[in-house]
Amino acid sequence: MPPVGSPQEDIIITMSRNDGLFAATYTPFTSDDQLNLPVISPFTEHLIATGVNGLFVCGSTGEGMSLTVEERCQTAAAFIAAAAERIPTIVHVGHNCLSDAAALSRHAAEQGATAVAACSPSYHRPATLADLVEAMADLASETPQLPFYYYHIPSMTGVDFRMIDFLKQAANRIPNLQGLKYTAPTLDDFQQCLAFDNGRFHMMWGVDEMLMSAWAAGATAAVGSTYNIAAPIYRQLIDDFKAGNLIRARERQNQAIAMVRTVQQVAFHPGMKAVLRSLGVDCGACRPPQPQLSTEDGTALLAELKDLGFYQWVNQEAPS
Repeated sequence: MPPVGSPQEDIIITMSRNDGLFAATYTPFTSDDQLNLPVISPFTEHLIATGVNGLFVCGSTGEGMSLTVEERCQTAAAFIAAAAERIPTIVHVGHNCLSDAAALSRHAAEQGATAVAACSPSYHRPATLADLVEAMADLASETPQLPFYYYHIPSMTGVDFRMIDFLKQAANRIPNLQGLKYTAPTLDDFQQCLAFDNGRFHMMWGVDEMLMSAWAAGATAAVGSTYNIAAPIYRQLIDDFKAGNLIRARERQNQAIAMVRTVQQVAFHPGMKAVLRSLGVDCGACRPPQPQLSTEDGTALLAELKDLGFYQWVNQEAPS
């Protein structure tokens, strides 16, 4: 790993930060549970057309932990190629096996990813914050030429150290640490991370239902599942917030919350894929152990979203 203050570190720290909405992309599957890679190109066009600013590939939404290493490589390569450098692509490489995570990181770099991200191992978890920092430092050193994000998602990993403490320890231990993908509702910790070392680190917010609160705290970037289907709502929210129209921004956030709560009435990710299908992007079903969405539940979900006004909010035609 290059020492602190080396030319390599200077390259990383001065790289431009990518702000706005990053869709946590879904991985498309065929009816027999195989990767459906041809869907990725039109899916990416849908995301760009609806105002998404970047992609976050093979994360929780993308069922990265349910894919083989080879499938993750194929999925990442397809999204990077589809984006064609028009928007940045961050590839999640976290794995319980850190050598597999390192291989995924090297592959992402070879394919032209903008950055890589990794969550903590979740089966044998790091016992201390120092253990977590060392594991992430070793992984980040595999691709020192790429910005590295630590993906904080304690609801899935069970690893819940304060991230301000992580940054204090990791700041000089991981030269290519660009920032965090922060998926937890602890805004106080997030805000401290934003302010740490004069705003040195790029903080990407990960709770869609609290986007306005994160923007008020100083966020400029976010990664979320519902940006796949509802980027226009969130883009308008951000525009209203920047214009000082807080009443309208709150209305947009409430629309997003109502949409999320409606989808949560069924299994969330299978429901999200049903909504995507209604918008013309068929990513198939989710892999077990996630449940399959029944035809009846899918039809009822789309009807409820239509009644809610969702399709008008995102400027799309409602299914008949």
